[in-house]
Amino acid sequence: MSSSLHVYQSIARATHEHGVETMFGLMGDANLFMVDSFVRDFGGRFVPAAHEGSSVLMALAYTHVSGKVGVATVTHGPALTNCMTALTEAARGHVPMVILAGDTPTDNPRHLQSIDQRELVKTTGAGFEQLRAPDTVGKDVARAFYRAQVERRPIVLNMPADFMWQEITHDLQVLDVFTTPGGVAEGDTLDNAIGMIASARRPLILAGAGAVAARAQLIKLADRLEAPLATTLKAKGLFNDHPFNIDIFGTLSTPAAYELIVQSDCIVCFGTALHDFTTDRGKLMKDKRIVQIDVEPAAIGGGLHPDAALVADAELTAQTIVYWLDQAEIPPSGFTRDLDIDLLTTHPAGKENETPGYVNFVYALERLEQALPDNRLLVTDGGRFMTEVWCRVSAPDPQSFVCTVNFGSIGLGLQEAIGAGVAAPDRPVVMFTGDGGFMMGGINEFNTAVRLGLDLIVIVANDSAYGAEHIQFIDRKMDPSLTEFHWPSFAQTAKALGADGVEVHSKAELEAALAALETRKGPFLIELKLDPNDVPRMRI
Repeated sequence: MSSSLHVYQSIARATHEHGVETMFGLMGDANLFMVDSFVRDFGGRFVPAAHEGSSVLMALAYTHVSGKVGVATVTHGPALTNCMTALTEAARGHVPMVILAGDTPTDNPRHLQSIDQRELVKTTGAGFEQLRAPDTVGKDVARAFYRAQVERRPIVLNMPADFMWQEITHDLQVLDVFTTPGGVAEGDTLDNAIGMIASARRPLILAGAGAVAARAQLIKLADRLEAPLATTLKAKGLFNDHPFNIDIFGTLSTPAAYELIVQSDCIVCFGTALHDFTTDRGKLMKDKRIVQIDVEPAAIGGGLHPDAALVADAELTAQTIVYWLDQAEIPPSGFTRDLDIDLLTTHPAGKENETPGYVNFVYALERLEQALPDNRLLVTDGGRFMTEVWCRVSAPDPQSFVCTVNFGSIGLGLQEAIGAGVAAPDRPVVMFTGDGGFMMGGINEFNTAVRLGLDLIVIVANDSAYGAEHIQFIDRKMDPSLTEFHWPSFAQTAKALGADGVEVHSKAELEAALAALETRKGPFLIELKLDPNDVPRMRI
């Protein structure tokens, strides 16, 4: 099928032909006509952001929650440089996305906003695809979507502004992509791995984000071995309701679960790269056999060298292991028979006493866990406060949990909460952030959430300081005043931006805020006023 269109219309049409219904972005002179065509000619939805980087983060969370390739669009020069942190976050999270980025006219190398956009994008770890000529639009758009899915990272399609009004014949170009490689483990390495697992007396199954689709088979393997189950942070919620789920593995474990991991003699790891926080910088992997299974070769051996490594599909490998354990009539380990799962999954309780004028953070999290909607999408920003949130606030499943931790940045949470809310408009989004993160990246998009009418609950942990730095000055008995800030009232700011908000200085005010959640209409902000000298330390 072919027809005559302008280039900007052809890009919009090609994007639509790839099944894209929602596009996030900020318009400029190199992409505005394409966005207009996507909406008016092809019935797409455009979600305008206040900052270019925000649009990439919105598309990132949209991808995670919806399972579709997220799309964002920005114009050239400073618009693209504003996306560097967001692109790095997406690239390190292996998120398949397409960013339609305008570029300055090819015939004007001295354009004020001209920059080498290819080299800029490459520094983030994202991929780059050039719109080569007006006549290659269909092929170039198709290749960007193909690469995003196969390479599992954002691909920036570079679109020169002077191409947009040229007329071309549009050709339908969609590359079908099979995105689930299914390598089956076999050979001596598999035999050795099964031998380690069969001989283990205290085995444990660990699943990361790369093994989420293998949930059922991993549970079968754990039940066959009588082994407890654990997840990395990104797979949080994968084994909810299983009787021997010990929750997050590593520095975020409960004290009892941490000790159980230390006592185990074989960790069977599926779909996790085993970074330092998961392994507690290798401490948790000492004196035990490690079997690592992942379809991504680069995920194996980066943090530590396993005793057996299988570049293979998690689900098929778990199924194969169970088969051979049954064939060899290997008895179960019995490791789970005497476990106290309540002890293993209970973190130390929050304090009942409060500093006057402040609410205790752990106590507040425990109450929020009880009061927040059960079907929530949970989004967390980066920063000092988040480790306690990860431990104490649950998510229904990994797809309902978005954590902005791939690049160690703060100030990304509110933008991703918007993307999550757009992907699942029938579910409430709960977003936790610190005061510094909210000032950095939350306020500038909070009104976007208001304009969209999202069911968004924002909890701001406000200790009026950059907490991670504050505690370092305190530990060294130095003056922390340079880390302290007298922010405006975030609750009042939320109201000024068109939403509702409440400040919480005590347990009584917390209860009032939780009651107000029941009648919320649109975004609702709860500002927890915290004593900077009485906040739990980060667990990483």
